[in-house]
Amino acid sequence: MRIDKFLWCVRFYKTRSIAADEIKKNRVSISSQTVKSSREVKPGDIIQVRKNQIDYRMQVLQLPKSRLGAKLVPLYIVDKTEQEQYEQLRMRQLSQEHYRNRGEGRPTKKDRRDLDGFTDASEDDDEESWENFFRENTIDSEEQG
Repeated sequence: MRIDKFLWCVRFYKTRSIAADEIKKNRVSISSQTVKSSREVKPGDIIQVRKNQIDYRMQVLQLPKSRLGAKLVPLYIVDKTEQEQYEQLRMRQLSQEHYRNRGEGRPTKKDRRDLDGFTDASEDDDEESWENFFRENTIDSEEQG
């Protein structure tokens, strides 16, 4: 079975064309050798895939006849990815959630207006308070001198 078809069958990529594109970009290798889409996969091969900035490793157990259901994938491949790769992915996801809670989406127009009103009001207040501060200090120094 071709490598692009195999990666699609075991649900590693959503479409076969995406799998072929990733192979062309040299993100897929078998036994540390980059491959072409036409490379045949055999049971026992170790496939390395670079996806989402981590390196996945899997060993081929069997070759499926067609695309599998998600529950059947463990019958055909064994995940050999190092735990530190999954930790890096988890840390990256946590750092992205820091900015906005998951599911909140983009700010609405009302949110944006509220933010703009808040930031504009605080800038004006700061400028006025600084002007008053310098005006008062200038008056005090003129009276003393």
